[in-house]
Amino acid sequence: MLQALLIDYNGFFASCEQQERPELRGRPVAVVPVASEHTSCIAASYDAKRAGVKVGTPVAEARRLCPGIALVESRPEVYLRHHQNLLAAVETCLPVAEVWSIDEVWCRLPVGIQTPDTAVALARKLKLAIARMAGECLTCSIGLAPNAWLAKIASDLEKPDGLVVIEQHDLPHRLHDLALRDLPGVGENMERRLRDAGILTVAQLCAADVRELRRVWGGIEGERMWRRLRGEEVPLPPRHTSSIGHAQILSPDLRQPEGARATLHRLLQKAALRLRHAGLFAGGMHVALKYRPARAGGGRAAPTRWSDAVTFTDTQDTLELIRVLNLLWDRRPARRADHFSVGVTLFALVPAASHTDTLPGLLEASPGDAARRAALNATLDHINKKLGKHSVVYGGALGALAYAPIRIAFQRIPDLVLEEGEPDGELFPLADELTAARRL
Repeated sequence: MLQALLIDYNGFFASCEQQERPELRGRPVAVVPVASEHTSCIAASYDAKRAGVKVGTPVAEARRLCPGIALVESRPEVYLRHHQNLLAAVETCLPVAEVWSIDEVWCRLPVGIQTPDTAVALARKLKLAIARMAGECLTCSIGLAPNAWLAKIASDLEKPDGLVVIEQHDLPHRLHDLALRDLPGVGENMERRLRDAGILTVAQLCAADVRELRRVWGGIEGERMWRRLRGEEVPLPPRHTSSIGHAQILSPDLRQPEGARATLHRLLQKAALRLRHAGLFAGGMHVALKYRPARAGGGRAAPTRWSDAVTFTDTQDTLELIRVLNLLWDRRPARRADHFSVGVTLFALVPAASHTDTLPGLLEASPGDAARRAALNATLDHINKKLGKHSVVYGGALGALAYAPIRIAFQRIPDLVLEEGEPDGELFPLADELTAARRL
């Protein structure tokens, strides 16, 4: 019986742009992070992919491979809204079990719709709903299989706009022609470990016994792989957020110490908001700077990267985190002024239930101060969620407010309310919060 249906939207970012801009339809399209000839593509339409343009292709190379390609600057807020429209379209046909990424979701097939005929009919109905509610350019490939992992493989077999079924009796031979890297969960390092164990093909992987796969994977994950290959539904382990951070390539007017520092402050304040929203506390911070390549004395190349990190008693207070950021900033190579990009990451995350009160040390605050700062952070978060992310900021970020754009990372879909504020946010209902902030 078929248990899972997985939807993989085709060339999602580029398709969103074609849906929004009719003049791009019928043309190869690539999405770039900034409007510059010195950047690389982060997404491409299928006709651009067929010409050899892919993620990471430099702009100049994309133009050479695909003359006439339309290069458009990324608009993450547009892609997030289309993602929400697509979820709504799917929900008209069946509930979404889990969102895997901005362009992938899977659903459990209900009892009574688990035969190939009924499941395929439902998949076709779903495609029509997506075209009607989200737009004709937003096509998808759908995989149907005994488990979500195999449904993902099925969705990759026919693109774009595919519909592929893998049934129990197709296993394992239906998988034998795939490469090891075609299997979800087999990356470069795991492929190397499999090859070191003498497993060079998917056919050999399917033939291996469970004990061998436990040994290669180093534990239970090998057994899970063995079971998924045989069509069993094996729940994925719960995902834990291990870090929260942001990085930004600096615009030319910010490529000096003052601009780089202001951008770091803006990124940190954004990360702190996410930290509190997730109910987490951070016990470490990592700062990274990248410089334009330069030649040092004697002809040796000067380092183009610098980073440092520090750990501390866990906190979610923006003021305390700013103190740590300033400490790390003061450790940077002071003679370097040719900044190119900056990044800040909060790590050693713990849930609120595991947080202990601040102890004397690197981050010092009295219990009264901690309570007042928590109230201040809650107030500022409320204001920024209501009125937008730039409504209230700490002064260190001034001068870089426009340079902390939305980023859509693998398996992390930004919250539009956190990023942009509530669509109909009003100032006047926040009078009490503004008064409280002034008192603090």
